[in-house]
Amino acid sequence: METGIKPTRTIDGREVPAVGTWTIDPTHTQAEFVARHLMVSKVRGGFATIDGSIVVAEDPSDSTVEIVIDASSVSSGTADRDAHITSEDFFDVATYPQIRFVSTSVEAKGSDWLLHGDLTIKDVTKPITLDFSFLGIISDPWGNAKAVFSASAQVEREDWGLTWNVPLEGGGVLVSKTIKLEIEAQAALAG
Repeated sequence: METGIKPTRTIDGREVPAVGTWTIDPTHTQAEFVARHLMVSKVRGGFATIDGSIVVAEDPSDSTVEIVIDASSVSSGTADRDAHITSEDFFDVATYPQIRFVSTSVEAKGSDWLLHGDLTIKDVTKPITLDFSFLGIISDPWGNAKAVFSASAQVEREDWGLTWNVPLEGGGVLVSKTIKLEIEAQAALAG
């Protein structure tokens, strides 16, 4: 959408995007995870292939979000680890190529939102709640309006059958069971 205006509106004292379908820009969107390794250090990874949309309703609480991730596009900085993550021990991408989030409701929380929805990994669907923020509208150098969103949640990976681990001699496990999910998204209002 080429425009010099900022397609936002104010509802109950909060700035929200204009009504319509906002298509996620996959080249400027990150879906990442953070896990603890050896119980202390953080290992980060992300996905290169992301698709989705945010449908903003007249009443923001009726809005919906859908994100689809190509599980084989994982990158954690180490080829061997990436191969392990895509194997049957974790995502089993040969059988389950996609990770999907579909919202079920949106709820105001202070100046931000709670985004409730279903996360599907390996054909297991479980509800999660993301802390969700609308960060505003920015125009790129070509005059295209981009809505910017941020979301995060902590999940227990074993809830999705991601149970592979190795016990440590001194106690604990090699890979944390709790994983932090982080999404930073840019989206453009569809035509």
